[in-house]
Amino acid sequence: MSAASTGTGFVGFGSRVVSLPLDDIDTDQIIPARFLTTTTKTDLARTLFADWRTGPDGKARADFPLDTPAALGAEVLVAGRNFGCGSSREHAVWALASSGFRAIVALSFADIFRANALKNGLLPIQVDRDFHTELLRAAALDASMVVAVDLEAQSLRLPGGTAASFPIDPFAKRCLLRGVDELGLLLSYMPLIEAHEAARR
Repeated sequence: MSAASTGTGFVGFGSRVVSLPLDDIDTDQIIPARFLTTTTKTDLARTLFADWRTGPDGKARADFPLDTPAALGAEVLVAGRNFGCGSSREHAVWALASSGFRAIVALSFADIFRANALKNGLLPIQVDRDFHTELLRAAALDASMVVAVDLEAQSLRLPGGTAASFPIDPFAKRCLLRGVDELGLLLSYMPLIEAHEAARR
């Protein structure tokens, strides 16, 4: 997970958003299969939505949401329903994280994508239809709008104060806040485990 590699936990942050409000964005659209030859998590930003970011002539599309000036530095992607469906490829999460995204907001997520995201420090934020509509409306009116992500409180807040709570598995939340994956969390208890084993002997 990205947080584990830095030794820091997932902290609250503010960010502008990029809107890609489409349903059923699958992992092959997030990162086409031809880019799955690498086993490293870095330098995958160029592969993210690669087939959507170029026109029929092979040239980059300046109007693609992720490539507009307003998207520069945004760490929150807003999608539609069933984000990350399709084949189980961890590379999809790696490509999103490599592009600087720390959270994905959607109406729902594919289960495997959600699990892969949480294990790699990418926060999947599931919101209801009303809040999703308000978020998209606010972003369309002001491209510089900043939302506040608070994992501890499990909330996503708009500048006007409108907020939504989101669900997250308690164990995954604990790992994210501590900046570790499952193995890292287990290893953090090693002194207690060793003390218990020593007492048994």
